[in-house]
Amino acid sequence: MVKRSNPLDRYALDIAPGTLTWIGVRPRRREPLQSLEATRAVATLGLEGDHRMGKTPGSGRQISLISEEFIQQAANFLQQVHIDPGLLRRNLVVKGLNLNALRRQRFTIGTAVFEATQLCHPCARMEENLGKGGVVAMLGHGGLCAKIIESGDIAIGDAVSVLSPVAQ
Repeated sequence: MVKRSNPLDRYALDIAPGTLTWIGVRPRRREPLQSLEATRAVATLGLEGDHRMGKTPGSGRQISLISEEFIQQAANFLQQVHIDPGLLRRNLVVKGLNLNALRRQRFTIGTAVFEATQLCHPCARMEENLGKGGVVAMLGHGGLCAKIIESGDIAIGDAVSVLSPVAQ
């Protein structure tokens, strides 16, 4: 099978570093996210303390991330001033970079290496958590899913930096 290169690869190193601003893990399915200052990202599994670590190893949905900018956009659509990141069911919140440009790119946060895999589309729980219009407000602003390539420690304030594209 021939892998196609990502059209954004040639721009990957032009993506300015961002910053990790929030970490959340959910010990069990459907429980509220618990906000953390730091945690460990475990290769092929997920974030320590998150229920997804017990799911399918190697999954492309080991973690999910969203940007503060996407959250603010959704808040604007919902005519709200602020949305609590814990309501969005994403593990990591970053700021200062165009999150969609990370798709299929490898990047670091702290000492861990991640690879963004796919868009993280909003689910029906956005209506429960954000109210009527929650799903529509999140369309195109749901963030990304990623897998953990190399284990490492991550903490609020860590830089989010794109690595050189991987040769396919």
